[in-house]
Amino acid sequence: SFGGTRDAALLAVLYAAGLRRAEVVALDLGHYTPPSGRLVVLGKGNKERSTYICVSARSRMAAWLSVRLLEAGPLFCPVNRGGRVLRGRRMTTQAVYAALQRLFGRAGVDTLSPHDLRRTFISEQLDRGTDIATVAGMVGHANVQTTVRYDRRRERAKMAAAERMEVPSVSQGITGG
Repeated sequence: SFGGTRDAALLAVLYAAGLRRAEVVALDLGHYTPPSGRLVVLGKGNKERSTYICVSARSRMAAWLSVRLLEAGPLFCPVNRGGRVLRGRRMTTQAVYAALQRLFGRAGVDTLSPHDLRRTFISEQLDRGTDIATVAGMVGHANVQTTVRYDRRRERAKMAAAERMEVPSVSQGITGG
């Protein structure tokens, strides 16, 4: 369905660019450059930034744009129950939330929020070695400390460190330290 095609592209852009719901609904067709995957995003405080989406996200966007067509207007439009794309109309942040909840529900995941995609994007970028200043710029954080609060790697590192521990058996003797 066209709604499914749109939702796949929506999920891909939110995940691949770490956008907020308000940022994704504010995107217009002219804010996206398909060959490079460049997005011009209007963030908090009306600050404009550019970021890019990966090849797999661009392929989902290509599928959506083949349905949405290349008419000026909102990048993500509502799709009515009959499957008609309502070009010229903008999705609401609540409609984005509902679309993602449908996708998460079909995947058997019911505890994710759209903002979790943003957190995951930040942690994934940091895991892949992208420096924190670059990640902060990608997600529109003016202060790197804001980005640090999204970083979930510390908990994983603590869990991994705990898993490397072995408690000796009593027969091996436990020495005090």
